Amino acid sequence: MNKIRIYLPLLLALLLAFSGSLQAREASKEEAKTVNVKGIVFGHIEDAYEWHITTWGETDIVIPLPIILHGADGQWHTFLSSEFRNSSDGSYQGFYISKANGANEGKIVEKDAKGEEIRPLNLSLSKTACGILISSILLVVTIISCARWGKRNPHSAPRGFIGFMEMFIMDINDNVIKACIGPKYKKFAPYLLTTFFFIFFNNILGLVPIFPGGANVTGNITITFALAVCTFIITNVFGTKEYYKDIVWPHVPLAIKPIMIPIEIIGMFTKPFALMIRLFANIMAGHTAILCLICIIFITATKGVVMNSSMTAVSFFFALFMNLLELLVAYIQAYVFTMLSAVFIGLAVEEPEK
Repeated sequence: MNKIRIYLPLLLALLLAFSGSLQAREASKEEAKTVNVKGIVFGHIEDAYEWHITTWGETDIVIPLPIILHGADGQWHTFLSSEFRNSSDGSYQGFYISKANGANEGKIVEKDAKGEEIRPLNLSLSKTACGILISSILLVVTIISCARWGKRNPHSAPRGFIGFMEMFIMDINDNVIKACIGPKYKKFAPYLLTTFFFIFFNNILGLVPIFPGGANVTGNITITFALAVCTFIITNVFGTKEYYKDIVWPHVPLAIKPIMIPIEIIGMFTKPFALMIRLFANIMAGHTAILCLICIIFITATKGVVMNSSMTAVSFFFALFMNLLELLVAYIQAYVFTMLSAVFIGLAVEEPEK
């Protein structure tokens, strides 16, 4: 049993590295001379209107996702993204995915009366949105299962997965939330615990390149922006008078106040901005580094057997190392986001010393 526990993380990392190799092989399209590294990397980290599973020969196996649009004609249009693939010109009902460089690249557009591309109101279920739904369902099922077991066995010590989750939750609650916020921590514990596990689950699923994993949720800046906005709203809604007093009239000499007041006001926005960028950049950088390492195998495919074999070995072991590192980063980034959010909230609700 102990050997299984020791080798399980290594086997998982090997699976991730091998799966990453398969993804890069599929993306190369048997054209080693013209490996589009940028296309492979951005094809993984960018959002999409379909969920690519694998490539079998010349056939892409994908899960079509629902498209929901409100066009310029004033009508709602609903169909599956597979309609774009089945169409000879890549369009359906006047809509198509733009390939023009610019703000509309990769987005669903239509043409107006002047023949210019315009973007309709788009409520489609993209790959990122679908990934959020999957991770949220897993999170809800996990937490509810733990809560039900606790209610049914109030006097029993949890074991196995339930015991692990209890240890996990209590560690974040006691050593992060309670320690950073203080006596008022219970009011904010549900939000912060939900934030931690939401980020952690999505980070882990993002490392698994096979369905239902592979969605780059926390590497999408719109998602980290939404999380940062939630922290910003909670921090400022529950902020005490002392918190706002320190912003609009800080405890510094009068001559320095004109300098410090703008700095404090700007600081209200830079804190959540830092949360947003830190999470987004770290997750995106990890995915990019792994895919770039895997691409080395196909870039050197035409350089001879010796060169390709040696670089394949180097690429594989570096990718394996990066996957192991990303497993750690998945936890660290969730921990850091939660801890800093708790610190900001704690500073806002702190009462003045008497």
